[in-house]
Amino acid sequence: MTITSAIVGTGAIAHAHAEALLHLGDSQPGCTQPEGARLVGVVDLDPTRARDFAERFAVPATYGSVAELLEQTRPDYVHICTPPGSHVPLAIEVLRGGSVPIIEKPPALSLAELDRLHTVELETGISAIGLFQQRFGAGAEALRSALAEGLLGRPLVAVCETLWYRDEDYFAVPWRGKWDVEGGGPTMGHGIHQMDLLLSVLGPWSTVRAVAARQARTTQTEDVSAAIVTFENGAIATVLNSLVSPSQVSRLRFDFENATAELVHLYGYDAGNWSLTPAPGSEALAETWAERATGVPSGHAAQFGAIVAAREAGTPAPVTITDARETLSLAAALYASAFTDTTIAAGDIGPGHPFYESMEGTGAPWAAVSSAAAAAPSARREAR
Repeated sequence: MTITSAIVGTGAIAHAHAEALLHLGDSQPGCTQPEGARLVGVVDLDPTRARDFAERFAVPATYGSVAELLEQTRPDYVHICTPPGSHVPLAIEVLRGGSVPIIEKPPALSLAELDRLHTVELETGISAIGLFQQRFGAGAEALRSALAEGLLGRPLVAVCETLWYRDEDYFAVPWRGKWDVEGGGPTMGHGIHQMDLLLSVLGPWSTVRAVAARQARTTQTEDVSAAIVTFENGAIATVLNSLVSPSQVSRLRFDFENATAELVHLYGYDAGNWSLTPAPGSEALAETWAERATGVPSGHAAQFGAIVAAREAGTPAPVTITDARETLSLAAALYASAFTDTTIAAGDIGPGHPFYESMEGTGAPWAAVSSAAAAAPSARREAR
């Protein structure tokens, strides 16, 4: 089966999409695409950037807008690789144009935006796809299947850490570190991948108790967040996201009744990044794990391969907007808990709730402190 794709936006993440598409058949066994996922167009507001990208990846046409792309050609998939604030408007345009949008993380800036996107899905009969590539890869799939089969026993405890480092220059890009265009700090734009993988293993969450802070970066958004999350199955997890950690790591640990599974990596993993330690009496799990955990590494190609496989089978493509909403709702709950000093339960945040329309919600505590500090000199001058 040959499929056609286009990419909107030509930043760094777009290059990852293009590379994955061009080499999809090599990295995804069983993918029946003799031409790979053929790139038929690229969209960028900057014509020079669009041409440079097209030349690098042998894309036959460039366009200045999604409307122009869809008027000239209707690719099967349109990969949205633009800054987060434009994700939903572009995805809606793609849906109404008859193509399937594949949306980079985060898929939306808020739950309200994601729900508006879902409404358009229902109107058009086309389903959008959220890009959460850490769910994919042999290690994650082996863990989920072993858990579903009852081999690991009940999940008890988990640790989810995204400890990265981004300096001030990183935030010089105009859309970074701002609520209205990025949607949040490491909770939304960085740790969301590990949080999504956590949820794909442990299932629906129940409650969140969190803190967030701006420790070192001069941004509107947080640069650190931490949470205790309980799950419907009784598991308890700690979640830590940071952009101020010079020694960088992405780490997940799952403690089950019968084994501990650990993943230590940075931006992607293969079999070597996973380990499994059986509990006494469950030593046979080590052999089962070794057989299952090898194969496709995580990454864009892994998810694109799963999308193609679903297309061939006539089944919904992973990750649906409903799936993505579970992850986005955890991020919203983390912000709501941190900014209001309360415990947030699943389902609390809906229409009318301050954190439904924006992850900033009632406002970050440090914003109020900054406003008060800025007002103090004026107050002193008036007092004189």
